[in-house]
Amino acid sequence: LLMNREQRIAAFDKLGRFMSQFKTTAPEKKDDIEFNDLFFEGMKHQIALAFEHNGWFTSENIAYAFEGWSELLKKDELHKWLSAYRENNQENSKKIAVIMAGNIPLVGFHDCLAVLISGHRAIIKQSSQDRYLMPFLIQYLCHVEPGFKGKIEFTDKKLEDYDAVIATGSNNTARYFDYYFRNRPSVIRRNRNSVAVLKGKETDEQLTGLAEDIFRYFGLGCRSVSKIFIPAGYNFDRLFNSIYPWHSIINYPKYSNNYDYNKAVYLMSEFDMLENGFLMVKEDDSYASPIATLFYEYYDNEESLRKKLHVDKDQIQCVVANGFSDDEIPFGKTQRPGLADYADGVDTVDFLLKI
Repeated sequence: LLMNREQRIAAFDKLGRFMSQFKTTAPEKKDDIEFNDLFFEGMKHQIALAFEHNGWFTSENIAYAFEGWSELLKKDELHKWLSAYRENNQENSKKIAVIMAGNIPLVGFHDCLAVLISGHRAIIKQSSQDRYLMPFLIQYLCHVEPGFKGKIEFTDKKLEDYDAVIATGSNNTARYFDYYFRNRPSVIRRNRNSVAVLKGKETDEQLTGLAEDIFRYFGLGCRSVSKIFIPAGYNFDRLFNSIYPWHSIINYPKYSNNYDYNKAVYLMSEFDMLENGFLMVKEDDSYASPIATLFYEYYDNEESLRKKLHVDKDQIQCVVANGFSDDEIPFGKTQRPGLADYADGVDTVDFLLKI
């Protein structure tokens, strides 16, 4: 079945409406959703399985992911996003291999959306950490728009017979991807972290937003803030006050195990650090902090910090700040990317339309 862009947008709009039922930890069944009797209970079951299989995928974090996508998968949002691109004709449909990460729920969804909305077919290799949510959503999509049937396949096997690849992994797997996919058009993503630049004049509201950027998804996302840059003499008290509402995060066994382990390592190594019972704050040059740890580094002036972050830009996903740079992200917004906020700054739709 041939579909035009309008039909594909309509299908994803329906998927977004279906997903909107699961944006809270207690899903609410709506009357006006197509095929709801077939899929509603099944989706609840997949969400439960996802958490059973991966303790980081709490019902709160899955609901947060569903909420974000249900807001983006709306006709006007999709139109606005795609208006920047020409429409791909159906004869140019290619087979795109998508290798997904599994660090946060539905982390590979944007790649899948980009492939399908631009008229291509997808071969999806999921992470073992996140294998329950996506296939069920795709099943729903194929139900509301039969034109997608046969255009999406999931595989655990070695990838064969594809025209291009979008792969996300660690720095180690990326080296392997670089070699393995060297003869195909590819987008290969590596480890990145996000940082926040504080000036000491942040409002309470901004610091509360920063807490969201730090703790959402337990800090496991590449858009999670793992490091802050602070001016000399910075007073941590206000920051600690603002993050206190997240203190119950320590009740999650996987998080508290990491907290205890990393704290023991720091104490044995006699590192200086501040801690409040659920987060350790440590001075460190690196960008990637362990779970339950936030790194910090002092800066002398904004201009030299801008230069440093520019030099290190391949290690950084987002810079959270207020009045620091042109491409900064406001406090509290890192985990709510828009459709055009491409990972690693690589425009995947543009890539897909040029192959």
